[in-house]
Amino acid sequence: MSQELLSSLVGDGPAMQNVKKLILQVAQTDASVLILGESGTGKEVVAQSLHNVSSRASKSFVPINCGAIPGELLESELFGHEKGAFTGAITARKGRFEMAEKGSIFLDEIGDMPLPMQVKLLRVLQERTYERVGGNKSFQCDVRVIAATHRNLEDNIADGTFREDLFYRLNVFPIEMPALRERREDIPSLFDFMFQNIQANGRQIPKLTERALIALQHYDWPGNVRELGNLAERLSILFPDLPVDYDDLPPRYQIDLPEEVNLIQVEAASSEKPSQKPLQESPKDIKVSLVSEPESGVESSESPSQSASGLEGVPNLDDGLDLKSYLVEMEVQLIQRALSQTEGNVSQAAKLLQTNRTTLVEKIRKYDLS
Repeated sequence: MSQELLSSLVGDGPAMQNVKKLILQVAQTDASVLILGESGTGKEVVAQSLHNVSSRASKSFVPINCGAIPGELLESELFGHEKGAFTGAITARKGRFEMAEKGSIFLDEIGDMPLPMQVKLLRVLQERTYERVGGNKSFQCDVRVIAATHRNLEDNIADGTFREDLFYRLNVFPIEMPALRERREDIPSLFDFMFQNIQANGRQIPKLTERALIALQHYDWPGNVRELGNLAERLSILFPDLPVDYDDLPPRYQIDLPEEVNLIQVEAASSEKPSQKPLQESPKDIKVSLVSEPESGVESSESPSQSASGLEGVPNLDDGLDLKSYLVEMEVQLIQRALSQTEGNVSQAAKLLQTNRTTLVEKIRKYDLS
């Protein structure tokens, strides 16, 4: 049951397994938890999961971003205010701590909290009481405090922007959320999770090819899971129910892959049998020939072994071959031939090459072809 409640924490790699283990260990206590990690790693998801598997799960989980609220309003947001406490306070209002009573409060970006508010938060953690702004009645506080930050709070302590005593109050049980580049093995599962959510909203989703997925696993993801979610949304809009290959990815994700990865496409292409259909007048039926037919009467210089293995037109490998440069040259020649056959019509050329028009346009620009 506990593992089901952690289902929103996607990933089965060692790093995520450790995070889930720590959550389950601390969940049944009331210890304060400090979640550390870069922006976009999913710290609020960890906090919500921690609340869901705790004994407070039936009560409220109340999040607040301490960096998004001006310092002069943060006290009212956290502890509430009485009627007439300040201009515009026409009625009394509950604060987030009062809303989270018997449950959990999530203080996101705690490192951005102003120093005066840090003093007041420390008092709440120490004495478990607080007052509304403009009031003198004390309220008892039975709330699980979960804080998170992308900052190094120890550096903030050194430069005087964060209180050391508050840090030790919050840092009872730290949980470090790994960056996405540190758990690349979870990227396919994360894309599946994002696409399932999109599909649940009645929309069609793309299909990532193996080469595209490998490229995404080699990307460093500075925006972490948040960036991955944005890309999944973008690809769903551009390629609904369509395959997405390496060349269809936005340019920033088309990173240089290891040579053995580039061979995937070559091996896949060589395993296909050549079409036996004659050339037709309709552009959609025309296939661009990879190797020019030899002129009649001209004897082929290819060895029987090359011909038998289906490697006609491939240069001799005795002296070695720069595979990457060779593939680029072949691609340029094919694009030029397709454009020539279609008299420069990019849409028809894309059909000949069996690729997306947008992909072909990008390649024409990339190789500076006219």
